[in-house]
Parts: sequence; C-alpha cells; structure tokens
Amino acid sequence: MTRTIAGILASLQVLAAMNAQATSNHEYAKGEYAIVSDGLAPSKQVSLAARGEGELGDGDFHVWLMAEPAHRRIAALGGISSDNILDTAADAFHAFWSEDSRYVGVAHRSSRHEVALDLYRIDGRRAHRVAAPSLFKEVTSRDVIEDDDLRGSNSIVEWHGGNRFRLREFRSFVVSSDHLGKLLGAYGSVAEKLDGGRLYVEFFANAECELLAGDHVRVIDLKPGEHGDADGWWGP
Repeated sequence: MTRTIAGILASLQVLAAMNAQATSNHEYAKGEYAIVSDGLAPSKQVSLAARGEGELGDGDFHVWLMAEPAHRRIAALGGISSDNILDTAADAFHAFWSEDSRYVGVAHRSSRHEVALDLYRIDGRRAHRVAAPSLFKEVTSRDVIEDDDLRGSNSIVEWHGGNRFRLREFRSFVVSSDHLGKLLGAYGSVAEKLDGGRLYVEFFANAECELLAGDHVRVIDLKPGEHGDADGWWGP
C-alpha cells in the first residue's frame, strides 16, 4: 500500500473543513494547471492537475494527467468535469496513487455532503477509468433510491500490490421507518433518532477488490465497516 491509513485520512482533512464552508473556487491564470493534493505520482513522471475557465474556474473544468517534470498536459480524466464537481480549487481534489504509479483514485466533492471517488489505470499517455463497484449495491442488490433520502456519502481507496485494493464506503440516510436498517443488516446502524420518528441511518462497508481485464472490478471479500470509520475522511 502506497500510503498508511493515517496518511490517507489526514489528507482528507481539508474536505472535512470544507464541509462547513462555502464552495472552494479558483480563478486559473492563463496556462495554469495546478497539481491537486498529493497529485504527483511516486514515480515523479506523471501528475494530476486541475484547470477551469472563468472567474470561478467552473467553465470547461477538468483534472488532467500531466507529464513531469515538464508539466506538460497529456489527457483529461474521464468522469470529472464541470457537470459533477462542487469545488474548482486544486487542493479540493485528492489523489491516491498506487506505489507503482499505475493506478490512482481521485476524491472530490460532488455536492456539499457527498464525496465522489473515481479510479483510474494509468497506461503511458492514457488514463483508463476503472468501473469501481458500489458497496451499497453489493450489500442490498439495488442502487440508492429517492425514498432512501441520502444525506452523505464518501469512499476511499487503499492500493495493495499487483491488482488488488481495498475500497471503503460510507453513506448516511434519513428515513421514516426501519426498512432501510433491516435491508442493510450488519452493514447499517441507527445512529440517531430524530423528531417525528425519523431515523438517521449509517452504512459502512469494506471490500477487498481485484482489478480484472477491461478495467472491471471483482469484489473478493465484503465485510461491515466500523461505526465512525469515516469520521476522519469527511462527514455529512
């Protein structure tokens, strides 16, 4: 694993602070490609950098794979654009590189209380998006629906050697009955009883995963996470 768990959690403290603050924007200068937090790969041959247009940096925004040390643009990462970001400042995006610089995860806020995690395989001058699983769906056999009233979500990746990694996922919901808690089983818990009989339900899951051909992922082992595990990442 490239980084210790303590280091990974520490790097997301900026997101924790931003949760209570306004959107973090940046007006990019002409030709400016700002390296995201922990964006320089261990090999020092490539990096990830953010750039957007306009006063808020939200026009034509992308995170780019860059050649280093020349800091030359190679290709935009698929899946991260003006359509699905909340912040535009480079330090609001966090890269999690594998030790061999072949894989990277990018965490960023997609809304005030939701952190998205995108995974990529780096192959020379291309960044291939990896189809990461939803652990919620692995547990429940369905996607999150409107009636679940999702209030927050976060995921984090820890790269192991070869084609293995650990995915950790947190979600929180406010529901009017215990139906979701029953559906989640050991992966869910009622964290708080709210006014009007509503329940604040939390979901935690850890999965050992294997990368397959075609940039697909197979979940090898799925276990409940620990209550409060995501407190050091970013909280709703």
